[in-house]
Amino acid sequence: MPRLFRYLYRVPLLLVHALIGLPLVLVLLSPVFGRFSIYGERVDQWAAGFWSRILVRIFGLRMRRFGTPLPGAVLFVANHISWIDICVLHSQRWMAFVAKAEIESWPLIGTVVSRAGTIYHHRGSNDSLHGVMHQMLERLQTGFAVGVFPEGRTHSGHAIGVFHARIFQPAVIAGTPAQPIAIKYGDKGDAQVLMAFGPKENFFSNLWRVLGEPARPCEVHFLEPVAAHEDGRRKMADLCRQRIVDVMAG
Repeated sequence: MPRLFRYLYRVPLLLVHALIGLPLVLVLLSPVFGRFSIYGERVDQWAAGFWSRILVRIFGLRMRRFGTPLPGAVLFVANHISWIDICVLHSQRWMAFVAKAEIESWPLIGTVVSRAGTIYHHRGSNDSLHGVMHQMLERLQTGFAVGVFPEGRTHSGHAIGVFHARIFQPAVIAGTPAQPIAIKYGDKGDAQVLMAFGPKENFFSNLWRVLGEPARPCEVHFLEPVAAHEDGRRKMADLCRQRIVDVMAG
């Protein structure tokens, strides 16, 4: 199917999702709806997941989930390829993400993830990092899930970077487990590089290119959790990374 044809039907769908779906989901993300449940899930959290499921579908991703996400307080840690990773994960399980501050200004994505409780970090600021760690600990101690990308940034898709151990410290203090998540784009992960930011690509140019790509599977693997180790955060980081690497190699 030619790229132009995909744009002809996906662009209108994206506009409808933005102009009609976004205002509706923002209403449901208001605190008042957090008191109610739908399908056994808080309405505000369900709304974020429902909106994300439609969005990734518009972008041609056909979701496949393996394993089961832990309930309650848990630190979810995933490999990081693209801006759409957040929507992919939200489509499977609500979590408050730790993300770079720039995402707050992104259209569509920034608005939804901000209202969904994203914790923003200003890179290079120790004060910001301290605040992020405090908010993560507070969320975990009150029973909420937090999602992080321990590589600290997106990668080209060729390999998985080193996991920064410091981001695991709130889980160690709170005594909550970390559950690694492997995100694989395409058949057996053959579209990792394609989904990643290309040379000199920004958010808008990557969004436009990916919007015209053929439909493809996207696998989300919820792997064996790692307990809050008495050996410390470095042990947790290395175990989580290794479990993701093993799945990506399979």
